[in-house]
Amino acid sequence: MISNNIKSWRKFSLLGLSLALMNTSCIDYMDNVNPNEVTEEMMGVDNLKTGAFFSQMLRRVVIIKDGEMMDSDYQIAQQLSHDQYAGYIAATLGSTAHNGQYIFQESWVNATFDYAFTGIMAPWQNIHKIATEQGLEEVDALATVVKVAGMHRIADTFGPIPYVNYGASNQYDPLDKIYEKFFEELGSAIEILGNYVSGNSSAKLMSDYDYIYGGSVAQWVKFANTLRLRLAMRVAYANPQLAQEQAELSVNSPYGLIETKADRAELNHGLLSYHHPLQEIAYNFNAGDCRPCASIVAYMDGLNDPRISKYFTLTGDGGYNGVRIGISTSNMANYQGTKVSNLNMDASTTPVVWMTAAESFFLRAEGALRGWNMGGDAKTFYEQGVRVSFEENEAGSADNYLADDTSTPKAYEDQVGSDNYTFSTEVTPAWDEADDFEGKLERIITQKWIALYPDGPEGWSEYRRTGYPELIPVVVNGSNGTIDTELQVRRLPYTRDEKINNAEGVASGIAALGGADNGGTKLWWDKRDR
Repeated sequence: MISNNIKSWRKFSLLGLSLALMNTSCIDYMDNVNPNEVTEEMMGVDNLKTGAFFSQMLRRVVIIKDGEMMDSDYQIAQQLSHDQYAGYIAATLGSTAHNGQYIFQESWVNATFDYAFTGIMAPWQNIHKIATEQGLEEVDALATVVKVAGMHRIADTFGPIPYVNYGASNQYDPLDKIYEKFFEELGSAIEILGNYVSGNSSAKLMSDYDYIYGGSVAQWVKFANTLRLRLAMRVAYANPQLAQEQAELSVNSPYGLIETKADRAELNHGLLSYHHPLQEIAYNFNAGDCRPCASIVAYMDGLNDPRISKYFTLTGDGGYNGVRIGISTSNMANYQGTKVSNLNMDASTTPVVWMTAAESFFLRAEGALRGWNMGGDAKTFYEQGVRVSFEENEAGSADNYLADDTSTPKAYEDQVGSDNYTFSTEVTPAWDEADDFEGKLERIITQKWIALYPDGPEGWSEYRRTGYPELIPVVVNGSNGTIDTELQVRRLPYTRDEKINNAEGVASGIAALGGADNGGTKLWWDKRDR
């Protein structure tokens, strides 16, 4: 069974800002209240102002235990879906039916949408209202950057969501329109924040409430620029012209990109007392509700990647081994024991990272590969990405690794059952200029995927977008044919609560989705043929 630490489902709807932000008693709503709009009464509760709402947003981009939320909320909202589908984390639950087997649990899917959507969009609307009234455009811009950081994860999970006209309409917007809005918002925010910091690189905003950069506007602009580059690459197959335009805007911006560990976006332990939810789930939930996924362990072990000791612990026999997703066994205890590795995480030092420094180099490597003006060539950016990832993980020199043109992913050997797997890929760490486009792209995305760990939403999105890296398929596919085992999960279905409270809006979302509301339907940007 799932961990006893998991709370019984708290039934949020988009109307429940007071539940999400104030932890107050339930409010009865009239039938004609827009389910996507925050009322004046809600915003006035306890007279909370912009700072508290801003810190609320920061704690919901990735859910952490903060008094309102729990580690188990992260578990059901992300670990049991995105982290598994990215090939990073496998569930070792005794349950015979769960998301890892493509049998979606309604309350878990509700959590994925509600915890982030309500917890980010509602406080953003409050900040936007106050900042507009008081003429604080830079505060509004900063909150908008955080909004995009959180909402692109939700849009990339479900597809169409209420976003473009949030607060005025309960309709779901097509994903291409949402991305156009993302780019519009980021472009405006970068200009406003850039002007604010111009001539004063130490300028600060919201310092007492900023758990990422301690109020440093210069660092927030770098993050916004790099986020725009990430989203530009996301649409490379769906709208190549828009992708190139937005990517080149970011690279050519005078405000720079994230390039060092000091500038990467993470919840800073010095500014916020917290622990990474995966550490708690792996070590303290029952016998450990999760373990490293077989895919990433097999890649890193086969490639002789020194970062593996930073990511995972040794097994009882001194090696590394993971667990396939979707396992079904009566001997679950062995998957939770010393026959498999565990996550190498420390409660007081392991950060929740929104964006690594290495990612910006891999983004530019792919852009250069596509012929875009990224300020350099694909090989140089690729190798910089690997080197910076080594630095971020304190894994020593990457020289030998980048010269290795023989090591390939290791075949997975199930240490408990017989669910073995042999990879068809022969990707190596060393760059090969003689490779064709796909060979080079696979190399870039494989190393990007390793560097992104354990950011499941981003790793899963990149796998869906590019088809790389090759991931070990699910053992048990309980989707009744709606999800192709080889293509794997493409999205999460819309939530039970939204179907009840906003049926018209969900219907508009399904129409914009262009396919059935199940886990096998591709999103708008998921255009690559394979």
